[in-house]
Amino acid sequence: MSLRTQVLRGGTYLAVRQGLGMGLSLVGVVFLTRTIGPEAYGLYATTYSLYNYLYTLSQWGISICLIRREGEAQRQDYDQAFTLLLLLGVVAGLVALLALPWLAWWVRLEGFRPLALAMICGLPLNLLTLVPLARLERELDYRQVALIELAGQATSYAVAIPLAFQGWGAWSLIGGWWVQQLLSCLLLYRAAKYRPAFYWNLDLAREMVSYGLGYSASMWIWQLRSLVNPLVVGRFAGAEAVGYVALAIRWVEVLSFVRNATWRISLATLARLQGDRQRLAAAITEGMRLQVLALGPFLLGFALVSPWLLPVVFGETWLPVLTVYPFIALSYLVNTVFNLHSSALYVLRHNWQVTIFHAVHIALFVGAAILLVPRLGPVGYGWAEVVTLLSYIVIHIYTVRAVGWPDYGIAVAWVGGFALALFWRDLGWGAGVGLLAIALWPQTWRVLGGYMQSLRKVQHG
Repeated sequence: MSLRTQVLRGGTYLAVRQGLGMGLSLVGVVFLTRTIGPEAYGLYATTYSLYNYLYTLSQWGISICLIRREGEAQRQDYDQAFTLLLLLGVVAGLVALLALPWLAWWVRLEGFRPLALAMICGLPLNLLTLVPLARLERELDYRQVALIELAGQATSYAVAIPLAFQGWGAWSLIGGWWVQQLLSCLLLYRAAKYRPAFYWNLDLAREMVSYGLGYSASMWIWQLRSLVNPLVVGRFAGAEAVGYVALAIRWVEVLSFVRNATWRISLATLARLQGDRQRLAAAITEGMRLQVLALGPFLLGFALVSPWLLPVVFGETWLPVLTVYPFIALSYLVNTVFNLHSSALYVLRHNWQVTIFHAVHIALFVGAAILLVPRLGPVGYGWAEVVTLLSYIVIHIYTVRAVGWPDYGIAVAWVGGFALALFWRDLGWGAGVGLLAIALWPQTWRVLGGYMQSLRKVQHG
């Protein structure tokens, strides 16, 4: 099977998985948020965001090292990764438990401490699922990955929703999360046909950690953005404000299912093009067009219907979500243009350049949020997202040096049209002028026509 066929097939599985997952999230989040309310959802969002950062912090890029490893990965590679991740999970979990009293003092949210303790205990198990997952992704077996992730998500909601109706509040989401982790771990090890074993080779461990340090450092910094809501919005605006921002982020992430699928497959795919800079630049150009085209309509569609949908489905208490959603959607939309830039730099081992970009991004985000959230509330978080757009100048410069100059023209024009329309509630229906312009632009139809021809060839090939 050719690489192109593998990529298209794998991308299709992930896109379908993300699409079905979006449907599940639409139903699950509606039931959960309407039942437990903004305050309980904000408490869970605070806990999960802090845990998720700890999870990212503990990975050290070891699974990425397995995925992009040149040549055939050996049994001892997976066993060494398993041993390292178990060690990292135990150590990180103990450190988190020691830091928990300080975190509880900072966030000042009642009920935070026991929720955080329940999630921290699952850290080693969560990390150990990365080994079989890396094995499946290395083989581009995204069919199995998609089915397992979908099963885990469905099981999570099947447990959480009944618990929410019984009055468990934020604990209903914790219960669903635990069941999802247990089921996913079992299914991943079975699908990958990997039986874990302890193994230690100092040279191999040093090689994995050496690569992982550069990759992980950049991700540690990038994931700090997930802490802005719980640590800045939570402290200065309270649990309800965290809930509003968290729900807006949740909806944007649900609607970004195609972008997420592209990111998942990009590292494994671009790794096979790392010897050809021209093809890498072309892949980035085409990738950002496809991602903008795939994400923009979903984000805009929700922006158009949410003023009528939100009060009916979620209830009047969630209306403040409408004020912050366009800003977060704009941030994600612009990120799609530069999403593959960092993937290409990772593949070319320019990890520290991605780290510098992430550091600039986070510095702008945190600084703006601390300045604006106390004055504007949740909308201050949105304006802080806008400030971060300046950081993409950095990743562009590094990409040009390493790969070449991608063709931004069409992607940027599309982003401009969608971005303006996202703020139609503030700007009026005149905000749709940009969208109309790109719809009438002949270049748009030429590109779309080319994609349609390619799809027909794939279907008949």
